[in-house]
Amino acid sequence: MSNALLTLNAGSSSIKFALFALAAPIPAQPELVGQIDGIGAKPHLKAKDKNGRALDDIDLPLAASGQHHAALDFLVDWLHGHEAGWQIVGVGHRVVHGAERYAQPVLLDDANIAELRTFIPLAPLHQPHNLDGIVALRDAMPGVPQVACFDTAFHRTQPALAQLFALPRKITAQGVRRYGFHGLSYEYVADVLPQHLGAKADGRVVVAHLGNGASMCAMSGRKSRATTMGFTAVEGLMMGTRTGSLDPGVLLYLMDYHGMDAKALTHLLYKESGLLGVSGLSQDMRELLASAKPEAREAVDLFCYRIVREIGSLAAAIGGLDALVFTGGIGEHAAPVRSGVCAALAWLGIGIDAAANAADATRISSAASRVDVLVLPTNEEWMIARHTAELVAP
Repeated sequence: MSNALLTLNAGSSSIKFALFALAAPIPAQPELVGQIDGIGAKPHLKAKDKNGRALDDIDLPLAASGQHHAALDFLVDWLHGHEAGWQIVGVGHRVVHGAERYAQPVLLDDANIAELRTFIPLAPLHQPHNLDGIVALRDAMPGVPQVACFDTAFHRTQPALAQLFALPRKITAQGVRRYGFHGLSYEYVADVLPQHLGAKADGRVVVAHLGNGASMCAMSGRKSRATTMGFTAVEGLMMGTRTGSLDPGVLLYLMDYHGMDAKALTHLLYKESGLLGVSGLSQDMRELLASAKPEAREAVDLFCYRIVREIGSLAAAIGGLDALVFTGGIGEHAAPVRSGVCAALAWLGIGIDAAANAADATRISSAASRVDVLVLPTNEEWMIARHTAELVAP
């Protein structure tokens, strides 16, 4: 029986998991990978092995109430039935918020789990589910070390000024500051950049993580210097169903003149806006790009416009731009989005090769481009597995 590491990303409506062989180095390809989605509605499990062969593709017979806990229990039982030949010796968890306290992954114990609970007000839509996953796996696998890997940790290298809001100091002291997210994705891209850029990897790089959740990060020395998300994962870019940055006066107006309370505003900001809200059609970029409706075109154009605006800001924060990297589901697969963004950035010296872009090639910049433009698949699960291996098998 061979040793393996399990990674878990427990969100509000989905649970993603992967099983990696414990080796040096950790292989990029997991032995199995899958997710349970539709939690809260119609939960469904889909999993495949490292060869892409389907292991399961089933609806889960879970009661309507308490589905999240029931889904975790189901996953544990499912894993026990599919881990033949593997002994899980460590579990790595994606945890959205480490606040100012955690700049590195940590081996979990009762004390720091209790501390992570105190961060729930900083990420009320995500942190409780991350912690549910930790507790469920600790109960199911007593004695197996558990590791927390934080989505905020990569951004702790930002200058102090970049983390501040222009709020009274007493509010800042309560933890209201810019934290940034998608850190595990950015950390992975930073790790592989030298393979593609050589010494330029340590230069001025902007990484665009574009998906249903979207953000960007400005790096120098492969460290985070500025990012578009702030106190929550709703700031910055327009996203699948999230507004991105919004004049706070809009919220005051909706409260005063439309009677919207915090719950209604939260639903508006996170679930009804973004690509879905502007198009009135879908949050799926593929559907919008295929649609002839002017509202769909406007949603895509606004998405690209906001990216261009933020790249200008991020380039200013790091004093220029040597490379632009696209990653995430949209960043990796939506050639028209990359084309639209890069065309608007020609003033920065960016030019792309249309054929390379259409083929989703790794390097899509033209020979004349002063800025390298790359398309790099991210691998957050591998990043979690690597950190877990470092802590459970030093």
